[in-house]
Formats: sequence, C-alpha cells, structure tokens
Amino acid sequence: MSITQNIVQKGDVVIATAGKEKNQIFVVIEKDEKYCYLVDGKRLKIVKPKKKSLKHVQRASKTPFPMERLSGQEKDNAEIRKFLKERSDYVKTRCH
Repeated sequence: MSITQNIVQKGDVVIATAGKEKNQIFVVIEKDEKYCYLVDGKRLKIVKPKKKSLKHVQRASKTPFPMERLSGQEKDNAEIRKFLKERSDYVKTRCH
C-alpha cells in the first residue's frame, strides 16, 4: 500500500496526477482499497463520480470538504463547485 492510499480520505481535495483530468482538482466522495471516486460539481457530478486509481491522485489541501453538508440533492454539486473555487488558487500555487 502506498503513502497516497493512506492519506487520501473521503472529503479530501485532491489533484489528479494522470489521465485527461491531470492537474484538475476534485473532492473525494468515496474511497475503497484501490480507487477513489471524484467529483467537481461540473462535469463530474455526485450522481456519476469518476473512478480513479489512488496512485493517480495527490492530496491538495489540508481542509477537507464538509461531507455533512451533502444532502443527496442537485444543490450539492453547487456546494462542491463553490468549495473548489475557493481553494483553486491555493491549490494551483502550491502544486505547480
């Protein structure tokens, strides 16, 4: 098990390190042994998250998304977009 697999948890803000989503930020809404499920509130919504290998993501922020704010409704995507937008400048300067 790699270090990344131990660090990435549900609610974390991560940056994709491979694939067509490379250098984009996401919120992890679910995680299992090998994969995490990513959303950005725009293209990747809560109803259809992106399955991504844990070795292809990197934790990008110490402040996790407050998962208790999710209600299972469409407005959750707007909450995630707003949260990621607030952190995008910090993540871009820190990770690039």
